[in-house]
Amino acid sequence: MDPRAGVSPTSGGQRLGLVTPREQVVHDGPLRCPYLPNEIARLPLRLPARALSHEEFAQRLRSGDRRQGVLLYRPTCPTCRACEPIRIDVPAFTPSKTQRRILRRGQTQLQTAIGTPTLTREKLTLYNRHKIERGLRRGEELLDADGYEQFLVDTCTDTIELTYRYQGALVGVAIADRAADALSAVYCFFDPAYERLSPGAYSILEQVELCKEWGLGYLYLGLYVGACASMSYKANYLPHERLIAGEWRRFIREP
Repeated sequence: MDPRAGVSPTSGGQRLGLVTPREQVVHDGPLRCPYLPNEIARLPLRLPARALSHEEFAQRLRSGDRRQGVLLYRPTCPTCRACEPIRIDVPAFTPSKTQRRILRRGQTQLQTAIGTPTLTREKLTLYNRHKIERGLRRGEELLDADGYEQFLVDTCTDTIELTYRYQGALVGVAIADRAADALSAVYCFFDPAYERLSPGAYSILEQVELCKEWGLGYLYLGLYVGACASMSYKANYLPHERLIAGEWRRFIREP
């Protein structure tokens, strides 16, 4: 789905006019759920009138928003409430034994660099390899340079890119957004050949460490979907909070 092509503003202008900056709905309609079979999803895509400040973006995150390129979205599915925004309580976070091992191993074997998101042939090749070899394409075409830029480079807020290298080879890339009180993990992709290093889990743990360094209270992990294996793993990071029926509810590790 290309939210930029052939669409026009739809309903919701009155509510959107109350937020700062103003937003315009550029795509809204039913689609096949990307997480659960036999479900119909509704994910209105909204375009802010300008780039969001750290505080403005923090407000969006607290309300359950996610970012895709320059657009924001929030599930408003008519018959399902399975998607729950989830965030790690950084000051209280206690890694499990396995998570501590992943963090130590990654810090020893991987070199991390932080910068501004950019497109390179190396990153594009890695992104498509990740999609193919992990069975994540779902019938989609491979991403081209324009698609990569729209998805992982273009933004409406303060965005950083983390790259992970092993002996000089690029093995992972993570995109994250900066808010006044949080980081928001947008997307991570990695070389499946380095699965033994658990690069996806390591990236989350590294972003927790970055939150600590920058004095940020939360790391948002996007949406938790308990019945979807590719989304349910997020519940392993404890304590965390999930936005359920308009309230952030806390989940702790069982004794």
